Amino acid sequence: MKRLAFAALALVVGVVALSSARADEIWQTLPPEPPMPKADASGHAPVNDISMYYAIYGQGDPLIVLHGGLAHSDVWGNQLPELAKHFRVIVADSRGHGRSTRSAQPYSYGLMASDVIALMDYLKIDKAALLGWSDGGIIGLDIAMNHPERLTKLFAFGANYNPAGLKDISSSATFNAYIERCGQDYARLSPTPKEYDAFVQQISQMWATQPDYKPEQLAKITVPTMIADGEHDEGIKREHTEELAKLIPGAKLNILPGVSHFAFWQKPELFNQAVLDFLLAK
Repeated sequence: MKRLAFAALALVVGVVALSSARADEIWQTLPPEPPMPKADASGHAPVNDISMYYAIYGQGDPLIVLHGGLAHSDVWGNQLPELAKHFRVIVADSRGHGRSTRSAQPYSYGLMASDVIALMDYLKIDKAALLGWSDGGIIGLDIAMNHPERLTKLFAFGANYNPAGLKDISSSATFNAYIERCGQDYARLSPTPKEYDAFVQQISQMWATQPDYKPEQLAKITVPTMIADGEHDEGIKREHTEELAKLIPGAKLNILPGVSHFAFWQKPELFNQAVLDFLLAK
């Protein structure tokens, strides 16, 4: 997910596990990933220099849903049944994540945004709404800045626009449990299951300095945007989220109560309602 977590990844993966029995509040827990519903279609798209996994659910206007760093599209099991009632939902694994391949090309948010645009082209999607969590939200911001004609709306949850907005989460049991879970999922899903350390090393080089969007870049966003986060986000400073919303013209701000960076697992009904209220509003 966030760069400060993964800079010290080798020190914490497999070392710290979250004990839900000791957690007093839901935001201190990491609920299990629910099973994914059966996709209407899925496949691998030849995107730039990688093979990108995608799956499609439901019918209606297109909605692209992007996961956070180290994760994969199967994190959305709580959301897809509801979102697919209203949209043709396209989930995808970012390069190197989940079932998608990676290359030697250095990671950047611009590169991953171009992957999403290429996937849209492959699926013949001219415009779509976008829901992005963490790194997925940052990719959404990048597309909103550089390809505004491809988006109808953007819901960015738990995103930052520069490294100064991050907290040190090295002592967060929830984040450390998440990192451990991601390592296990990588071994299960990836076409290169034994290369997790190499993958993390590659993407950590991006996290060290990116994103680094300037206020004047964010000020050019014209896509209707919701900047959201959890009340107890372990990795993003509240004032940074508030500032991000202010820098985007007309952007709305929504701080979800009683949840953290992992709100979509912790209180899925609350998360889903916030997303649908924004996406379905005229």
